[in-house]
Formats: sequence, C-alpha cells, structure tokens
Amino acid sequence: MSSTSTVVVLDNGGGLIKAGLGGERDPSTILPNCLYRSPASKKWLHPNPLPTTTTSTTTTTIEPDLTSAAVRRPIDRGYLINPDLQREIWSHLFSSILHINPSHSSLLLTEPLFTLPSIQRSLDELVFEDFNFNSLYVADSPSLVHLYEASRRPDTLVSRAQCSLVVDCGFSFTHASPVFQNFTLNYAAKRIDLGGKALTNYLKELVSFRAVNVMEETFIMDDVKEKLCFVSLDVPRDLTIARNRGKDNLFRSTYVLPDGVTHMKGFVKYPEQAHRYLSLADGGLSRPPEGDMNCLEFAERPEERKTVDLTKNEFDLTNERFLVPEMIFHPADLGMNQAGLAECIVRAVNSCHPHLHPVLYESIILTGGSTLFPQYAARLEKELRPLVPDDYNVKITAQEDPILGVWRGGSLLASSPDFEAMCVTKSEYEEHGSARCRKRFFH
Repeated sequence: MSSTSTVVVLDNGGGLIKAGLGGERDPSTILPNCLYRSPASKKWLHPNPLPTTTTSTTTTTIEPDLTSAAVRRPIDRGYLINPDLQREIWSHLFSSILHINPSHSSLLLTEPLFTLPSIQRSLDELVFEDFNFNSLYVADSPSLVHLYEASRRPDTLVSRAQCSLVVDCGFSFTHASPVFQNFTLNYAAKRIDLGGKALTNYLKELVSFRAVNVMEETFIMDDVKEKLCFVSLDVPRDLTIARNRGKDNLFRSTYVLPDGVTHMKGFVKYPEQAHRYLSLADGGLSRPPEGDMNCLEFAERPEERKTVDLTKNEFDLTNERFLVPEMIFHPADLGMNQAGLAECIVRAVNSCHPHLHPVLYESIILTGGSTLFPQYAARLEKELRPLVPDDYNVKITAQEDPILGVWRGGSLLASSPDFEAMCVTKSEYEEHGSARCRKRFFH
C-alpha cells in the first residue's frame, strides 16, 4: 500500500452513512443509507445528503417530496442483509459525492459487534472484488469512540485508565460495551434490540391510532421524533400533567404535515410551546412564554382539541413525546422480553473483572443518534444509581456530537502512523481469503 494513498473512513450505519477522508475532523458527507421511491415515481432514488459543517452554503438542492415514500434499506437490525443494494448506495457515494477512485484508496470500515462470518465475507467481497480497494481495516464502534474521547480529553479517567463503557444507542440497536486498552471486550458487551427505527415505528402507531394515519410516513415521523420527543425524569408525574387541559398541559405540541405546495417539509407549529416541559426540570411549572399570544390563545382553548379535525394537515402530541423514548429504559412496555438500558449496563460491567467495575461506572460514554433526546443522560444516571454499589461513582458523559463520534475516532485512527501496517491488503485477501484475514482485526 502506498503511503500517499487516500484513506476513506466509512461509518456504515443502519440509518446514516458518515463518509470522508482520514485525518479530517468532520466527514465530507452524511447520507441516509437507503433508497426511496415516491408514490408518483417508479424509480428508486438516492436521498440528498444531510447538511454538514463542510457543506457549501452556496449550494442549493431541491427538496424532494418524501410524503408516503417507500424505503429500502440494505441493513436490518444492524446487519447487512442486501449486499446488492449496499453496492448501489456505495457506488453512488464514491463516484458522485466523494469523487474518489477506490482502486487508489484504502478503506476504514465500521462493523457492528457480533457480525456473522457470512456477512463479513459479503462485506469483504464488496470492498475488494466489487470496488477494488487497495486495503481494508475493519473496526467496531466502541473502540473508535473510546479512542476519540481519550485523545480529546487526555486528563480524564478515560485516557489515564484506558478504560471506558461505551453506550451506543443508534438506529438499529443499543450496545453497552466495555473497552480496555482500545479493545472492545466482546464477552462483556450487551445488546438491546431497540434503536431509533423501532422508536419511530412506535411513534407511527401511537399517532395513527390517536390522530391521523402516518404508518407510511417514515421520513416525516423521524423528523417528528427528533424535534419533539424527550426523556421524562418522572413518568408518573408527567403522565398526570399530560392529562391536563389547556395551558396546564405543558406537553401539548402541534406538528404541521407537509402539503406538497407551500411547504415540502413538516414543522413544529409553536416552537416555544414545544419547550415548555423544560421548566419541570427546575421543579416548577411555568406559564407559556410571554409575548407569544398565539401560543397562549391556542393553549386556552381545549374544547377545540377534543375531536380530531380531518381537514387540518396537523396533529397534536402530548404524552407520546416522552412515552416513545421511555421504551429504551423499559422495553418490556413494548412487549419485548429484554432488560432496560440501566440493567444492561450493570450486566455488562459485572461481566468484567471486579477491578474494572469502579472505573467503568465512572467513565460511561454516550454515543449514537438516539442519545440526543433531551434529558437522556440525567434519566440514565437516575435509573443507574440505585443499581450501583454506593461506594462507586457514576459519571455519564455525552459526546459533543453523538452522530459523528464514531467517524471522528476512525479518522483519528486512519491518520496514525501505524494504520498502514494494521490493514489487510487486496493481495493478502486474494491469497488467504476472508476468514484468515479477519483474524488481524481481533474481533
């Protein structure tokens, strides 16, 4: 492998692909890992990349109409199930967005824990046989998150002890993974089959049952979840408040659906009203923001909200806003026979050597897009503290950007002087095969 070859860092998530060149701080592009087809079209299309800090502000893109769009994804429950579809998405990414020549490049690829050998072989075939990359390094997300946080904050316990517990709550699943000396302890990693996709589907069901049918509106309900959902710090109290009418209901918020004429994307009708729940964190109940008379007038007319007006292109959310993220902490409420996140963390720690327990509890790192719900870290600490011995400290740190944390760790690793020696070259793959080459990655 030439020392001048380009290193492409690819965080191939089930929901989003983060891709860019090694050594950069942020990825060049963030792209939904799917194809979509609108009801009026017969062709499957590539979604537009999401805006990033490296995106030019002068570039204007036409917003597609994603209303009732069908979606095809190459990854299900975190694992690759459709290599042909993934090939098509990667081909578009490399040629039309990154503009790189894979045959003159190396690839650092992220892969979920516990990936089956058959899926690993499919990925290796994509990388070496379909795209002809020079060399490949496969990393798991927890080790990259640990690497980035240890280098970003050299004075913290994560860096000094070279030990952390990475909680990765993403699109397809949630993992609690202990990391020691930059290696993920696979035998101690615990998984919950619950991520952002399941939460969006649950929100679809709640809204469809109570207001308007949105079962086909995947992109729109993703936006609703990201803008309006939050984690409750006291569920019984908040359920009581959610039953209130008028201005005493701090959770009622209205989302306006796209009409395809005046606006192509949905939006929150009263943004200030949507954040009134934050006053509960201070232990008090606040009035609606002063100066927003429309919000106040809306809140004082509960009789208009007793029936659903099917002529209006909008719907209200109340307790759905916190009941959806609640599933992460209590999956049994969805009928899933699995432990909640706090218990999952305790089981992961208890699977490690007792000498590591106090260090792991004091160096919990949150990553993944589903950790972006407001009050997520505070609720997790509240759930975790009663399960942890009193003489252990519990410290939970959220990454500065949970969506990009894994990619930044990969970019850091790709720029290290030892990276070239860690990779498997195409000639080694052709000589020894996938299974033998994979042993170099230690997971």
